Amino acid sequence: MRRFAADYQEFFRQPGVPGLMAVALLTRMPVGMIGLALLLHLRESLGSFAVAGGVAGVYFVALAIGGPIQGRIMDRSGPRQVVWVTSAVHPIALVALLLLADARAPLAAIAIAAIVAGTFATPKMVLIRTLWRHRFADEENRRRAFSLDAVLVELNFTLGPAIVAAVVAASGARTAFATAIGVSIASIALFLASPVLRHFPRATPEKRHLLGPLRERQLLAVFAATLGFTIAVGLVDVGYPAYAASVGATAFGGVLLSLNAFGSAVGGALFGGLRSRLSVERQFVLVVGAMALPLASHGFLDHLTAFCVAAFVTGLTIAPAIACQSVLVSRLAPAHYATEAFTWSSTAIVAGLGAGMALGGWLSESAGAKSPFLVGALLTAATSLAFLARLRRA
Repeated sequence: MRRFAADYQEFFRQPGVPGLMAVALLTRMPVGMIGLALLLHLRESLGSFAVAGGVAGVYFVALAIGGPIQGRIMDRSGPRQVVWVTSAVHPIALVALLLLADARAPLAAIAIAAIVAGTFATPKMVLIRTLWRHRFADEENRRRAFSLDAVLVELNFTLGPAIVAAVVAASGARTAFATAIGVSIASIALFLASPVLRHFPRATPEKRHLLGPLRERQLLAVFAATLGFTIAVGLVDVGYPAYAASVGATAFGGVLLSLNAFGSAVGGALFGGLRSRLSVERQFVLVVGAMALPLASHGFLDHLTAFCVAAFVTGLTIAPAIACQSVLVSRLAPAHYATEAFTWSSTAIVAGLGAGMALGGWLSESAGAKSPFLVGALLTAATSLAFLARLRRA
């Protein structure tokens, strides 16, 4: 434990690291707020969860598609122009969404505003993940930075929805969405005032290919594995509320999700302080494979207390898996595709979560509340074995 603490102390003594970590936490707070607040406001204004979910889905699809386009522009000309443009357009589009929903405008107009908001979302998440590549040259410090970064993201996804829920309870869904927009604007101002962009080198002329980082076969293997284990995470996100509802304790679904997120934060903090002689590739294989065991255990549990333990233990593997994946992307991406590679990584994560949630909903209805966990276990085991086989062929 002394060595563990000493390693973290040494890490945080490096110039600028504590401030950058604080910026990473505070500027990404809207990540855990916008989607939920948007969904609840649209549900209240338009009177349908189906319509609200459809518009929220359009927003996230636009976010996933727009990310790589932004990444390519930033790799060619630097991030400043993209950050300034999106910092202006994104808040305006969110305010338009708020007002259009209030006015019960045609669905097409609301969907267009959602597309613009998603396409022009300020790329804070991607730039902060790319930042660690530029800030740390050695893989050990990168692994520690990405592990802590995954912990901070879990905090964003824990605190953000809690803030939204509190505002909804106190003042309603419209106020919650307005609050999320206000937090988004404040986070953009903080990001622009922070030293993050100073760590990005000047863009240099390079011969570029239409496919960009997607030409790198090793990166494609990492993205495919990312899709595999994030589908499992999406299955879990639906599985816990579905199981809680099936046993007549619907509100307990949120407790299970919170325990899972807390487990992920703990796992990320522990993983960042560990030293291992294994390559990051093999660490990735082990962590993703280890996720299968607690996922499978859900199929044999019948008590909420046992489910709480399983939720926490499953969470222990999530942030380490994301940390390993981030280190691999930072190492395998050519320098002139560094930012775009992380946007494709984010697209794989968002696509996996969305697909997992859709699949989880169908499985819960058709095969029982425990089926998402069993399918997730099979998927993570298969993903781990496939990535291991890829390593052995390389």
